[in-house]
Amino acid sequence: METQVKQPDSKAHNLLMGRGSSSRAIKDKLTQIGVTIGGAMVFIALLLIFFYLLYVIKPIFDDAEVSPVSSVDLHDSVPALMVGSDEQNEIMYRVSQTGRVDFYDVSSSKLIETEQLEFPESSQVVSSSASVPSEQRFAFGLDNGQVIIAGIEFAVTYPDNKRLITPNLRFPNGKAPMTVDEQGQSINNLAFDYSSDKMTFAYQGDDNIWRLSRQEGEENMMTEEVEWSAYSGIIDDAPVRVQQQLMTPDQRQLLLRSDNKLFVYDIRDAEAVSLSQVLELGRTGVNVTNVSLLAGASSLLVSYDSGLVQQYFQVNGKQGRQYQEIREFRNNGGIKSVASEFYRKSFVTISDNGKLSLLYTTSQRKLFSKDFNLKNPGTLGFSPRSNALVVEADNKLHMFSVSNTHPEVSWSAMWSKVWYESYPEPKYVWQSTSGSDDFEAKLSLMPLAFGTMKAAFYAMMFATPLAIAGAIYTAYFMTPKVRSIVKPTIEIMEALPTVILGFLAGLWLAPLIEDHLPGILVLLILLPVSILTSAFIWHNLPGKAKEYLPEAYQELMLIPVILFVGWFSFAISPALEIAFFDGDSRLFITNELGITFDQRNALVVGIAMGFAVIPTIFSIAEDAVFSVPRHLSNGSLALGATTWQTLTRVVLLTASPGIFSAIMMGVGRAVGETMIVLMATGNTAIMEWSVFQGMRTLAANIAVEVPESAIGSSHYRVLFLAAFVLFIFTFIFNTIAEVVRQRLRERYSSL
Repeated sequence: METQVKQPDSKAHNLLMGRGSSSRAIKDKLTQIGVTIGGAMVFIALLLIFFYLLYVIKPIFDDAEVSPVSSVDLHDSVPALMVGSDEQNEIMYRVSQTGRVDFYDVSSSKLIETEQLEFPESSQVVSSSASVPSEQRFAFGLDNGQVIIAGIEFAVTYPDNKRLITPNLRFPNGKAPMTVDEQGQSINNLAFDYSSDKMTFAYQGDDNIWRLSRQEGEENMMTEEVEWSAYSGIIDDAPVRVQQQLMTPDQRQLLLRSDNKLFVYDIRDAEAVSLSQVLELGRTGVNVTNVSLLAGASSLLVSYDSGLVQQYFQVNGKQGRQYQEIREFRNNGGIKSVASEFYRKSFVTISDNGKLSLLYTTSQRKLFSKDFNLKNPGTLGFSPRSNALVVEADNKLHMFSVSNTHPEVSWSAMWSKVWYESYPEPKYVWQSTSGSDDFEAKLSLMPLAFGTMKAAFYAMMFATPLAIAGAIYTAYFMTPKVRSIVKPTIEIMEALPTVILGFLAGLWLAPLIEDHLPGILVLLILLPVSILTSAFIWHNLPGKAKEYLPEAYQELMLIPVILFVGWFSFAISPALEIAFFDGDSRLFITNELGITFDQRNALVVGIAMGFAVIPTIFSIAEDAVFSVPRHLSNGSLALGATTWQTLTRVVLLTASPGIFSAIMMGVGRAVGETMIVLMATGNTAIMEWSVFQGMRTLAANIAVEVPESAIGSSHYRVLFLAAFVLFIFTFIFNTIAEVVRQRLRERYSSL
């Protein structure tokens, strides 16, 4: 019986095919649009992150702004000793050298109060002295051997819910003068400082001899009253002709300027004052116009009539701590007046041509410079918050508003060595906080960038050989059955939380390495040797012996070898420590080799972070090797090449773009790692390549300090700059990876 096959209707078939093609085309188009939109959104998100970082960072590089606010006519022709304002910049004050204190309202430019210090009858003011700006204290020396100490204070009250600022004078020892010179000689050229338990006065008597008088108070445990003891001494070899005299707030040093020489005296013992240093400040063709103390009183600012300003501070040397020239600033015109901020290292200068300049010492920034035509400038003074400046000039008192938010930040301060006060030499330092109020933030990014590279370097040293070698063996030599177990097992390691790895590294691995350091070093040597030896033995076993061993699982036979070598290395560690390291390898490294040993060091980080990076490198590299077309390797083998030759000359060359991408992806992962380096490094911002010392990375520093930084502060914005640098690092690594990958692909695409 003949069977007839019914032919399909060609029109219906074409209609169905047309509908299928149309549906597929629509899906392809929608997919293309979706992928394009997704890629564009990712690119836009990166741009938004980039520009937001720049938006937060930009203010730290802006210059300061200084603008006039108000000016008032003076009611006293006597030169000023001190000028300033209250914290709210509503009241200016002026202390004359005769003891008159005038208070002016800034908004109305009117004199609101005048106070005159009361001096004993038949006595005259022969000298006056102002303390450091932050104390707002001054003293007057009388011709009868007495001294009066006073200060400025502002009381703030809120009657009817309105702020009222009331200026007052405070007298820490009462309004009555205190006797300093028992012989009644005049207190000429007075320098002083005061604290709650100590007062020190240096002065020149009528006989031109310099003397030091000190009173120290101690609380009586029984009566709870302060009992004062007086000490005095003569300052030998002091210059007779002195233009300036300064005393440090800690009452340990007295500075006398005679022409272009500065005499530095140690006054810690009032009865045995000694000359510790003579500074030659003179320069060819220029003369010193002023010497002043910078905030914190650790540095001296020396001004010259040429516009030069030099900073000096003490540095340890062969002769002890000596003042040394550190840095200089240049201005146009001779310096007439200088004033420092209360707490930061900023200072302002006014030249003889009326130009006002604002500078910062540590960052070496000239923050502002403008000619305000201030004729005959006199005394200057900042407000307590450093957001206003009071200038005496043209027989007027001028107030300027100051916006100087981030003076301590500059490119040189972040990327070059900086010589900080009390440091023996210029260094890269990151130290953003401290317990003292006079602390200067040190915001160098170099130690953080160095620490990031160091952590990534040691992690890649540990991870790259293991991951690449494992990927090559798994993809090329391993049987499919074992590969199906090994590859997913290694890839699932990437799902381990890095905080767990960091926790284990800091609390378990670091003490383990410290206690068994010789065993760890032996393990690093014996482990590769034992693996190669095992492979050599397996290769040379007779064929009959290999038949009794399962060839499909020959890789797993290394597990007992690895476990035995690990146990053996740790077992002989105590014996090695006694034999070669005198029983304590850590002390041996520290004392004999001179290498600092930190428990949480680069070795711990390298192992822990390498463990986290291995899955990333392994997965990408293994896919690259496994994806090499089989006809290439089969053709090479058919032409007589060995398996090893085929691997090194065909497979690896073809897979090299993917292998390189895997390595660069691992570097990017290591650079951006946070929790492991945060918990396993000790977070010491040092620049040492030693494997036994720690580091601080950009990512870990951001994680630690961002929650504690004040929003909008220099610290806060520099942390965002650190994030921007980290962003740039990853961008550079990814760009290099893509460029090299493309070139490798072009080079070996013909294989």
